[in-house]
Amino acid sequence: MVVAGSETRFPTTPSFRLDGQRALVTGASKGIGRAVAIAFAEAGAEVLLTARSLPEMEATVEGLAAKGLAARARTLDATDRAAVRALVDAEGPFDILFNNAGTNIRKPFLEASDASIDALIDLNIRAAITVAQAVARGMVAAGKGGAIINVSSVNGHVAGVNRSIYTASKHAIEGLTKAMAVELGAKGIRVNAICPTFIETPLTAGVLSDKAFLERTIRAIPIGRIGQVEDVMGAAVFLASPAAALINGASLLIDGGLVCV
Repeated sequence: MVVAGSETRFPTTPSFRLDGQRALVTGASKGIGRAVAIAFAEAGAEVLLTARSLPEMEATVEGLAAKGLAARARTLDATDRAAVRALVDAEGPFDILFNNAGTNIRKPFLEASDASIDALIDLNIRAAITVAQAVARGMVAAGKGGAIINVSSVNGHVAGVNRSIYTASKHAIEGLTKAMAVELGAKGIRVNAICPTFIETPLTAGVLSDKAFLERTIRAIPIGRIGQVEDVMGAAVFLASPAAALINGASLLIDGGLVCV
């Protein structure tokens, strides 16, 4: 037991590096997923990029290879449960999962169709569960723990107009993250969520092209700007790294203070 004022040990800052780690990133063909795959590789991890579109991922892999970094790409439809489990069995075990595959279909609540509801639930919730479960099973079998980062949203904390179903799906991810953290923590697996505000990506390009909407959104963010993928990259590396060794079940808001307003 350390008595107050008597400690002489100099603590060592934990590493933010991911050397020797194997990382899986879903939804890695563009936007946040692509950026985080690059960040993981730059931090020393061996990264497997997955998404439905292979050519875009191959270009990213080539760019990383040119820098001497380790990355590969595989096509994967995250809603195909059998395909997810087969890929994780064949390519795993992984030390890190960035559980990012997702989408948004903007509709007023009263106009949300059965098809759009099913699409959001299937990809944003069911697929996220399938991927996380498959990777976590591999981590447990390997017996060395790991880090899972579920991609939530600022809408996992606050509501948004024309985003009712999306908001519901991200609230589900918040609950899933906490429950996984409780169940898997004792097995050495940390589970956290990142919750971005609007990040400038191909997914948000349409809505952000609306000048009035863009101006309203910027006014709502105390820091006064829309997010960039770089704003997410460091947060993801941190949560995956030894520097976050005691962080489990947390939701890291990357929102410029929007939720505080």
